[in-house]
Amino acid sequence: MTTRPLPTADDTRAFGEALAAELRAGDLVILTGGLGAGKTTLTQGVAAGLGVRGPITSPTFVIARIHPSLGQGPALVHADAYRLGGIAELDDLDLDTSLEDSVTVVEWGHGVADELSDDRLEIVLRADPETEVRTAQIIGHGDRWKAGVSC
Repeated sequence: MTTRPLPTADDTRAFGEALAAELRAGDLVILTGGLGAGKTTLTQGVAAGLGVRGPITSPTFVIARIHPSLGQGPALVHADAYRLGGIAELDDLDLDTSLEDSVTVVEWGHGVADELSDDRLEIVLRADPETEVRTAQIIGHGDRWKAGVSC
């Protein structure tokens, strides 16, 4: 587990772009954090790094969006579990059918999307209430992430 400061939205996007360089098809990233913590901003950086078709906006009302690759890399599946009642409703989205071929990012996925893969990266975004500076706590699960991330 590592913690990284993200003082600005640009820093959050840059972290997402750097993270994308470490991601490959089949990877699951779960983003946790309060409203306005930077989950979608981080995903915008991942999308830029993967080179997928955008725009990347919060999927809250559509639940999931697929962003195809503009090159040879994997597509990005961007989902939001905020309005879902649990793993059964997430299963109804059939995310596991595209999991092997895409990078999947699930906002609000803690406790819901964990069962999609034993190998997953969880990023907890927090803002200091006094300074409003954000941090990202990066937690790797499974063999794929036991060495952590280098970005």
